[in-house]
Amino acid sequence: MTNTLLRTAPDLSAAPDVETRKPRRPIFANVVTSEWTKMRTVPSTVWSLLTTIAITVGLGSLLSWAYVSRYDRLTLQERLTFDPTAHSLSGLFLAQIAIGVLGVLIITSEYTTGLIRPTFTATPQRRVVLAAKATAFGIIAFVISAVATLIAFVVGQSILASKHLGVSLTDPGVARALFGASAYLVFIGLLGLALGTIVRRTAGAIAALFGLVLVLPLLALALPSPWSTDTSKLLPGQAGQALFAVHHTTDLLTPTLGAIVCLIWLAATFTIAIVLISRRDA
Repeated sequence: MTNTLLRTAPDLSAAPDVETRKPRRPIFANVVTSEWTKMRTVPSTVWSLLTTIAITVGLGSLLSWAYVSRYDRLTLQERLTFDPTAHSLSGLFLAQIAIGVLGVLIITSEYTTGLIRPTFTATPQRRVVLAAKATAFGIIAFVISAVATLIAFVVGQSILASKHLGVSLTDPGVARALFGASAYLVFIGLLGLALGTIVRRTAGAIAALFGLVLVLPLLALALPSPWSTDTSKLLPGQAGQALFAVHHTTDLLTPTLGAIVCLIWLAATFTIAIVLISRRDA
């Protein structure tokens, strides 16, 4: 009887250990998906992106038409320095405001509504949250910017063609300029996101963004020459303008140097944002 019990008793030593379940760490892809869901369900995101497209296409077309209308009264110097690609993309100077403000709102709206607290509760790794916001927003911004710049280019060149001024995508530097224009809008949007993370208040962050992009260039012009030109080249707006200029001028950096300066601006602002978002309370 004893031998029978011993044979039928389960061998507890052979049973697998029960694995203690540990909380699953946030996966970056899941956080990006979560941020994408939040962005696409907020009406301000849709309206800001549509505004970016409308301004880029509308203003670029209007200025192209205005240039054609007064072409016969232009000086020879004005005709020789004319950049058809950059002119059709003139709407970027207002479109950058729309996408920059959207970048600010991506983070400051959560601080305003208090949604940032459950976000950080679900994902305690705050740097991961910021990186996911930048990734999701950057992808959306680039797609919309690429569509806007391509449409603005096509429409603008069709208007300029009436004076035989239009260029095509296959012309030297044109495709690079269109890519650079899209990258510039993404750069401004991400700069807004970083400033929004630093300031955490919508009005303050937008004011800081406008100061960097619009006000500082005006202050730089007040400096004596050649400091005014040398300083302006290193500011976000002028460095970004070099990305979509086909014809290089003395007051602009080369496209490569312009891209490097833009990356330095992003690296500096996001470094500050990462430090502050990790140390401050939500």
